[in-house]
Formats: sequence, structure tokens, C-alpha cells
Amino acid sequence: MWRTGRVFCFGSAGKRAVGRCCNNPRRPLSSSAPSKTVKAEKEKRKRGREEAILSSQHGVSTEKPMKWGAKQETVYSVPTAPGQKKDTSLPFPPTYSPTYVESSWYQWWEKEGFFSPEQHETLPHAVDRTFSLCIPPPNVTGSLHLGHALTVAIEDTLVRWRRMQGYRVLWVPGCDHAGIATQTVVERKLLSEKGKRRQDFTREEFLNEVWKWKNEKGEEIYKQLKSLGASLDWRRACFTMDPHFSRAVTEAFVTLCDSGLIYRSEGLVNWSCALESAISDIEVDSKELAGQTMLSVPGYKNKVEFGTILSFAYPVDGHDGEEVVVSTTRPETMLGDVAVAVHPDDPRYQSVHGKQCRHPFTDRVLPVITDSLVDMKLGTGAVKVTPAHDHTDFLLSQKHSLPRLTVIKGDGTMTPPCGQWLEGVKRFDARQAVVDALVERQLFRGKKSHATILPVCSEAAWAAPNARPPNVTLPVSQIFTDPDVLDTWFSSGLFPFAMLGWPEQTADVQHYYPNSILETGSDLIFFWVARMVMLGKELTGQLPFKQVLFHSMVRDKHGRKMSKSLGNVIDPLDVINGVSLERLQEKVMEGNLDPREQMVALKAQSKDFPQGIPQCGTDALRFALCSHKMEAMIWEYVKSVQPRQQNRNCSEVGSDIKPSDANTVLYHCVSVCLALLSPFMPFVTEELFQRLQPFKHGSVSQDSLCLQPYPCSSQLSFALFCVPQEYVKSVQPRQQNRNCSEVGSDIKPSDANTVLYHCVSVCLALLSPFMPFVTEELFQRLQPFKHGSVSQDSLCLQPYPCSSQLNHWHFPEEEKAFLLIQEVVRTARLLRAQCGLTKDKPAMWAACSPSQARILTRYGSAVWTLGRMSNLHIYCPTGADATCSAPPPEGSLIGVVDHTCQLHLQVEKGLNADKQIRQLSQRRDKLVPKLKEILDSLQSPDYLTKVPAHVRHRMDNKRAALQQELNTIECQLKALQEE
Repeated sequence: MWRTGRVFCFGSAGKRAVGRCCNNPRRPLSSSAPSKTVKAEKEKRKRGREEAILSSQHGVSTEKPMKWGAKQETVYSVPTAPGQKKDTSLPFPPTYSPTYVESSWYQWWEKEGFFSPEQHETLPHAVDRTFSLCIPPPNVTGSLHLGHALTVAIEDTLVRWRRMQGYRVLWVPGCDHAGIATQTVVERKLLSEKGKRRQDFTREEFLNEVWKWKNEKGEEIYKQLKSLGASLDWRRACFTMDPHFSRAVTEAFVTLCDSGLIYRSEGLVNWSCALESAISDIEVDSKELAGQTMLSVPGYKNKVEFGTILSFAYPVDGHDGEEVVVSTTRPETMLGDVAVAVHPDDPRYQSVHGKQCRHPFTDRVLPVITDSLVDMKLGTGAVKVTPAHDHTDFLLSQKHSLPRLTVIKGDGTMTPPCGQWLEGVKRFDARQAVVDALVERQLFRGKKSHATILPVCSEAAWAAPNARPPNVTLPVSQIFTDPDVLDTWFSSGLFPFAMLGWPEQTADVQHYYPNSILETGSDLIFFWVARMVMLGKELTGQLPFKQVLFHSMVRDKHGRKMSKSLGNVIDPLDVINGVSLERLQEKVMEGNLDPREQMVALKAQSKDFPQGIPQCGTDALRFALCSHKMEAMIWEYVKSVQPRQQNRNCSEVGSDIKPSDANTVLYHCVSVCLALLSPFMPFVTEELFQRLQPFKHGSVSQDSLCLQPYPCSSQLSFALFCVPQEYVKSVQPRQQNRNCSEVGSDIKPSDANTVLYHCVSVCLALLSPFMPFVTEELFQRLQPFKHGSVSQDSLCLQPYPCSSQLNHWHFPEEEKAFLLIQEVVRTARLLRAQCGLTKDKPAMWAACSPSQARILTRYGSAVWTLGRMSNLHIYCPTGADATCSAPPPEGSLIGVVDHTCQLHLQVEKGLNADKQIRQLSQRRDKLVPKLKEILDSLQSPDYLTKVPAHVRHRMDNKRAALQQELNTIECQLKALQEE
């Protein structure tokens, strides 16, 4: 419900209040009710998603269900004390097991102090630079979900990356006391275990109970963070109710009061009768009622009626028979009415302007006031004014100097001014009593169904609101201490500097403040980020961080934000360790969900996880989250800046961001997206990249998208494809002590080992920030092959690779030449597949140019090994020399490498012609749209003027190669069909 209360308000800088936190009539509070339209739309969307989940049609999907079977789990069973280094001398398990690989490493890292900034001094590659940030403190009330896991994965990747670069790194962990949510849980615990309510304890006794619960619950969150591999400095962990943090809150509050930025006033607050505490707007959900509805309310035996509007009459004082009929959805509050308001232009009430009504139960005189705030079309057009229990009425009381009478106490019972017949009666019981009394006095004028939006708490039902009790006693003068709540997010807003020991000028404050960056979800911009900026600037004179990085929201398959109140949260440990559907559903049923919400949650789980969730391990979860698609976040940004692109007034959309700034951010987001998609959709992304360049500020690093620096997943591509599938296989014969001359190479096995070691070690270092466990395991197993000493014991402290340090490994001519080898191998594998060759190693012919012939001869070893062929005959139609062979056999199966190179495989008799026709037809069907895409690009109006010459040359070569391959396929199909 709403009730008046003492509230602390933030004023503007430069306006000082009289004294410290005194009442300030010069600056009345101007609060307004939350937007009902926005909340109604939100509720409507929520209902639509629920109906889609429950409908039978929702289960029909074109996607193939994920199939997976339980794998044998290998456990690391070597006795290892906590913090002792893992034994990697044992053979590696035959199949990958996250349980085995990820065991013991975190405890060793933590014990060795690798996460502490003090270890920076021991690094040979240390640089005199600092990187600091705080983790968004999770609420101590519950466990982390995938949204938190996304935050941890991104932040830990940044932290590990900077640490490997030699920065002095500090990442501070912490928990938020979660105020009213914690209070709710502790109250329930005390009621069930001791049969006592919060009011049965003193303030200190109850806080002691909260601390006991926190010490039990807080460890669960820290356990999850460690399981996620978060390299936090645990020695600096802080909690928003810690003594030093409480001192920071006190200092901040007093400083703001002395500056006149906080003052005391009276205003309307959301109030929980169950907890007798204020709750914030963001912790109030709206329940949309189409009309008359009976709802269960805790503390009441029978259901309570909502969704109706009642009308009753107020007699006009001194005018017998004249009355003003008012409408209300809460008749019990009429005991607090202080006036009747009508619109000044409403012709129905012109005659009562300036008159007074008489209250039938209190005999109080109620003036009839006129105000344009009154909606003439709602109800009777005349409204009862109850300033202590309605936002609009509160504004009217300020405007017309009306008294504010509180008629409902904090516990939800009626106050003494209501009269002895209602004093102490519960509010919804009093509702019916008031209606009966109005009927008895013949003042009741009817009731009808009425669509309404009912405010309820977000944590659970009516009895579980979500405001925070004060975590510290706040002095507001030198005489007394005030226990009121200041602000829901006040203590969290101090986190960037309070975690470092502020207000004392500790060494940590001097070294690590301001923080280097803040990384968080975009949903916390207003609630947390803005408060940190405001408080940091005011209290320290500096912005609390230099950059803010926002990540996208993690939603379920149905577009819903993960929330405990929806029952759709996923514990990251369930992804790491695996979980059955039965256990997932048990967790939902263990929660305190509304019956409908529970039904929706169970239905969604059955559809989304019919087999539960397989064991994935921490590394896989982290990399998947870091590789999360960006399209949704960019689309949200595009929609938010669209008004500025259309030259609307910035103030119209509540922002002072310039269109040019919005364009710059948008350009960056789109260019990153194109770079991510380039390997999979090279033609359309190249086209869009070129069209994007006129909007680029400054020069472009490369003329083509294919040469642009690639975002993070390039590390994975290099580690999982280039090294194992190409280099390792190509040098495998040397590792098996085959005759080097057999494969046409004079490279020694020892040289190949050196290069291989370097490639693998660089791969592991590149991937380490994303996937710390498996890379550490492999790094330790790699050390026996290292020539010389290792610079650091752990991979997490090794120098991070950078291009300048690898210049001596860069051979541009060889890299360019090997592109041809890769294409030849790809074509050879395609031909083998078309002929159904699995074990046989056939001979092949390459018809190519002289320059290509020289490359193929030089790298013949790699071509033979990777292409799985017994021999490669090289034929040059033009410019042949002594090294070239005879032309390929007639009737060979042909694969096009590029417009000057073809690969031929002699078709053996007895091969299935129908199968070959089918495979060639499928290949043709794939190539036709690719060719069309290129031709469309070449025919675009600005192609010649906007696309660089070398890009046009490359596109022409691709077009020629595709056309040649399609022609070859058509010839082969014709020959096969004529047989």
C-alpha cells in the first residue's frame, strides 16, 4: 500500500539546507505515481509469453532437439591437499572430462596468491600500469544464475588478460546485504524455527540473526564464483554490512547532509504491512486485473475482492438533499479523506464550487476543491482526496495546503482517528465494514467491475516486499539517531571506493581508485551505475571509473529475463556439473512461486530441457558466454538512438547524447558484428563493410573486412582448427620418424617439435583468459617439452602474446603460399568424400599455373598428409617445365581450387554413379546462391567507386572460380548421366 512517511531526498548541488537534515518546507517533495501504462504493457507482454509457453503450438519447432548421452566421468583421484599443485605426470584421460581437468587448479592458484596485486612485483614482464574493478555485488539472499555467470566470465577474462600483460590487477569480490529480501528470509526462518516475529527482537538482536544467516548463505555465492574460475582477491572481500562499510555509509550520509544535498521531507512511499517497511518502486510489480477478481491475501481466511469500483455520496454541508457522489477502489481509505476534488470545467459540479461536504463517520468538514488533475471521465468525475494514501492526492495536498491523515498503520490495521468501531481492524476487513456502514446510512451508490492495476511486491506475494532495512544507524544530528531507510541502493553506490577502505585514504584507495572500468548489465544503468557516478563524484571529487562496459541480457528461450519470481533461473553449477530435468523441477517447486508461475516454469523446463542439462564444465560455459551473440544488444541500441538519428529534440527522449556520438557507437557495434560474421558470410559482410566506410571517422586500418582485426573467437579458431588440423597433421610423419625424403621435406623432427611447442604454447596463452582450467592443465603437461626454464609456474602469469613479440615468426610469403595449400587440401577432401573414400589414399593430379606448381612442389609433404593422397601429380597446361607430369586421366572427377587451379581424381570403375550425381547436384545447389551473391555485389551502382581495387580483384577471382567450378560440375553431371 501507499502511506506517508519521513523520507530523505536528494537535492541539487549548491542549495544548502538549514542545519543538518532538518525539515525543509521550502523544497516540497514532488513525487508522482509510477507509470501505469508502462507497467500494464509489461504485464501484457509477460502474459503473452506465458500463454505461448502453455499453448500446444509452442512446442512445435523446426529446430532439431539436442541429443546427448551421459558420458563416463573421469575423476582426478590422486590425494591432493587443498592448495597443493595438481599432479600432471599421470596419463591424460582417454576422453575429455571437465571434472578431471578442472579439479584442484583453483585452490592452487588461490593459495599461491596469483590473484593478488602484490604478486605483480615478481613478474619479469611487469609494467607500471594498474587495472582495477569491482564485481557487481550479488545479493546474499540467493544463488547466482546465468546472468551473473555472464558478468563473471567477461570480467574474469578482462582481469586475467591484463594480469598476463603485466598490469598490477585488483578485482574485489563482495556481497550486497539485499536488505528487505534478506530480512524476509530471516523472518521466515525465525518464525518457523522459534515461532517469533521480527518485532519480538530488539534491533541489535535481529541484526545478530541476520549476520548468522549471512555467514551461512554468503559462502554459497563465493563457492559459485570460485567454481566459475573468478580470479578475485579474496583477502579483500567485503560485505555491505561490514563495520568499515557501515562507517563509509555514515560518512557519506553526513557529508551529503552537510552539503545540503540530503534533506528531510514528507512523502508517499510503497509500504509493506507484513514487514512494516518501505519498499522501492523497482521492487513493486503490477498485477493487471481485467475486472472483479477474488485473490488470496496472507493473513486473511477468505479471499479478498479486487477489480471493482464503488460509489458513495458525501452530503453537502448546509444544503439538505444536495450531495456529491465520489468513486473509489479502496473504500476503507475514506476515513482519511480531507477534501472532495472536481475539475473546474466539469458542468455537473459548478454549483458546489467553494462549498463543503460533511464526513458521515468523523463529522469532519471536507472542502470541495477544483483542480485540472481530476479526470472528468473516470467514475463520477468527483474524487475523494486522501493525501496520506494516494500519489495524486498527495500532490493535491501540497497544492491546496490540505492535511494528511494516516488511517492505516504500518501493520495494516486501522488507526485510532478512524473511530473505536474500526481501530485495530485489518484494512481489508475494514473495507467491508465501511461498505456496510455506507449502506446502512443510505449513502452507498453502487459497485461495478473495473479494470485495474494492482501493485504487489516483486519477491513473492503480498507478504514479501523487497525494501532494505538500514544496514547502519544513520546519525542525522548530534542529538539523536534516525533508523529510517535512506535509499535502496545507497550502500551499493559507494562500492567502487568503500571497498578500498574509504573514507580513510588507504594505500588501496590511492593505488586503485578510480577503478579502470565498470562491467555490468545495461539494466543497472539507472539503479546502480548512475548512483555510483553521482556519489563518487560528490564524495571523492572523481568519477569512480574511467570506462563502462555493458553486456547484453541473458534471457530464456521465450525472451523472458531470468528471474526467481518466474522460476526460469539456471544455476551455472547445473551447467558446469550437469543436472536432470527432475532436479530442475524440484528447484522450481521448492521456491515460493505463484501457482500459475510455477505451472508456466515447469512447462517451459519440460520443453526446453527434456533430458536435463548435460555436464559442460566451467571452461565451455565461460567461452560460450563470452561468445554470446551481439545482435540483440545492438538492436536495442539502434532502437534507443533512433530518435536522435531522426533529428528529434534530445530532451524529448530524456538524453543529451549528441547524434554524432550515437553514430560513433553505432558504427563500432555494427563493424564488430560484421567482423564476427565475416568468416561465415564473407560476401554480404564485405558488402556491408564497404558501405559502412563513409560513416567512419578517421582512416580504416585495412581496405577489406577480411583483413580487419578479428574479435575474440579468432583465438579459438586458431587453437582448434589451424594448429591441430593443419600443422600437427602435416608434421605427424616426422614425429613418427618417417623418412623426411618420403614426404619431400628436409625439415628435421626437432625443428618441427620446436615450432609445434611454440604454436601450442601461444594457443594456450591466447585462450587462458577465456578457458583457464583446461589451458592450465595442458600448459603443465607441456612443460617437459620446453627447452630452457619456464618464466612462471602458472599459465595465468605467463606473458600474454602480442603481435610485436611474434614478428620473427611472421613469414608473409609463406603464409600467402599456404593459403593455396589449404584450398587444395579442402578440394581434395571434397573429392574423396564424393567418391566415398575413407581409408584409401589415391593419387591426384593438379592442373595449375607455373607459380602454383612451384608452391605445391615446395609444400608437397603437407598436401600429401593433409589431403590423404599417395601422390600429387602436378601438370601445367602452360609454361610446363621438367618437373611437371602428364595431363590428368580422361573422365577424372574434377574439383576447382580457383580460376587457375583444378584438382583431378581418377574415378574407379564400379563407383555408384547415382551417388556421384546426387553429391554433385548438392554441391551445385550450394554454389549457385554464392555466385548470385557475388554477381549482385559486382552489379551494385557504387561498386567501382567505393570498393578498393584489390578487393575488386579478389572478388573477380572468386567469381571466376565459382563459374569455372559450376561449369565443371555441369560437364561431370552430363557425362555421368550419359553413361
